Amino acid sequence: MRAGGRTYIVGACLFSLALLAGCASRPEAGALVSNATVVQGATSHDILVATTRARDDRPGTFFNGDRTSSLNFASIEVSVPPSHKSGNIEWPSSPPGNPQTDFVTRGGEFLDSDKQFIAQLNQRLKSQPRGHRKVLLFIHGYNTLFAEGLYRFTQVVHDARGSAVPVFFSWASRGKTLDYVYDNNSATIARDGLERTIRLLAASDADEINVVAHSMGTWVTVEAFRQIKISGLLPPGGKIGTVVLAAPDIDIDVFKSEMQRIGKPKKPFLIILSKDDRALGLSRFIAGDKDRLGASGDAAELTALGAVVVDLSDLKADDSTNHSKFAQIAEIAPDLRKVLARGIPKPRQDGPVSAATTVLTLPAAVLTAPIKILTAN
Repeated sequence: MRAGGRTYIVGACLFSLALLAGCASRPEAGALVSNATVVQGATSHDILVATTRARDDRPGTFFNGDRTSSLNFASIEVSVPPSHKSGNIEWPSSPPGNPQTDFVTRGGEFLDSDKQFIAQLNQRLKSQPRGHRKVLLFIHGYNTLFAEGLYRFTQVVHDARGSAVPVFFSWASRGKTLDYVYDNNSATIARDGLERTIRLLAASDADEINVVAHSMGTWVTVEAFRQIKISGLLPPGGKIGTVVLAAPDIDIDVFKSEMQRIGKPKKPFLIILSKDDRALGLSRFIAGDKDRLGASGDAAELTALGAVVVDLSDLKADDSTNHSKFAQIAEIAPDLRKVLARGIPKPRQDGPVSAATTVLTLPAAVLTAPIKILTAN
């Protein structure tokens, strides 16, 4: 096929994906205008931000989709309404929103240096006893505006009911479906910034750093860990906890290469996948029909690389692309942690098996379908 023909088809596919994602207006400039109104039953979350996005001084914006060579920091407080439904983001129809019914930003500030960032992090860690001071680091995916990533992370933090200090790493996505190549290049540029962020977290008073990355953000994450391994300057032993790769938009051959350099982690990577992920189907087409990690059908291959696989293929998605299922299971995070802590029992059967499987079934009020967890024998 001629290059022009393939470019046309890719453009048409991206346009179709944009239609699948819906036509509602998205939270761009001014979406994070402050609303400090106190509402009974609303819950506030203080989110620390490290980002390779450029600062944006327009009120209620903080950062835009442009790249910067420096690492910027901020602290932003987000309120979740008392009527919140697990897995959802209750977007305001217009800023600043109603804290009784909407996610709203209560306030925020830029932080001018690494030292300010670490000082705020350590201050928040003091609320937990030594030995239990945890950080949760989140890295968003492709086609994500800053406000979208911030509110999605807040939803996950709120629904998971954890005590870890939340830190949001945001790279310079334009938040436009047709800017896949720009986003991919921005993710490449962000590797150093994420490595630096991980090192800052490791140098803090945190006892454990858990990581959740989504979509194209998973590639940035694995690359950052690869760079850390190559440098030989590893974080203090035991500080890196669970690394979750949700709907990873990574060429499966690239992932194998990265893991060969990183080696089997002490704690297996947790890969959340779904075979019906339409966004990753498009990414596969753009990438020359190469499988994406987050839509892989070969769980045994992934477990052999040192991963635990959480298969959400049977779960009905809240979004039309089936690409954000990970956010729907945040509510069951405590149950999932218990299952993984106990270990997954090996199935009793005579012949050789490629992977042990357990099925986590929860009340229909929480999930409409069971999820499958697979690990190496």
